[in-house]
Amino acid sequence: MALRRGAKQRAAQIAAVLDEFIGLPEIPLNHRDPFTLLVAVALSAQCTDERVNKVTPPLFARAPGPKELAQMEVEEIEGLIRSCGLAPTKARNLKAMSGELVLRFDGEVPASLSDLESLPGVGHKTASVVMAQAFGVPAFPVDTHIARNARRWRLSDGKTVVVVERDLKRLFAEDTWAKVHLQIIHFSRRFCPARGHVIADCPVCRDL
Repeated sequence: MALRRGAKQRAAQIAAVLDEFIGLPEIPLNHRDPFTLLVAVALSAQCTDERVNKVTPPLFARAPGPKELAQMEVEEIEGLIRSCGLAPTKARNLKAMSGELVLRFDGEVPASLSDLESLPGVGHKTASVVMAQAFGVPAFPVDTHIARNARRWRLSDGKTVVVVERDLKRLFAEDTWAKVHLQIIHFSRRFCPARGHVIADCPVCRDL
């Protein structure tokens, strides 16, 4: 499927704006290794990064690795993550995911997209984040926020995140995917939110 007319030029302009206003962004979720990143990203579904960063320290103190988390009762996990929302489902998935890591991968997080996606509660976006941020493998994680702004910025008219991801990968250099993914997240929060968006205050939208 062809890209939108002028998308390549807009992508280049947007990349320059992102570099100017965001630069090299920090990973917003606190973690110390691939496992803690995987857990944090799984918890971030329908939850703010700030809330996740408040929840994970006591969780990781109790369960620093998959073996310890797999041995915990679901109810205890749920109690520690309750403020993240969707706690019952997330608690079950975290325990099952950790058990699979111990059973199938010797307690290590696999550096394979397909292996990550085979774990309970780990979808394509979560797996892509871990591949990019934990292992440095080119990936372009697309959530609903990135998909929304890709459409707003006329980079993609994809109706699903799968199509938007494909378009963004074609528009930005592979070695910048992980950076641009984080840049769009930080930029969107500061200048281009879903609600209360002021075009004149947005360095991207005001020049489109």
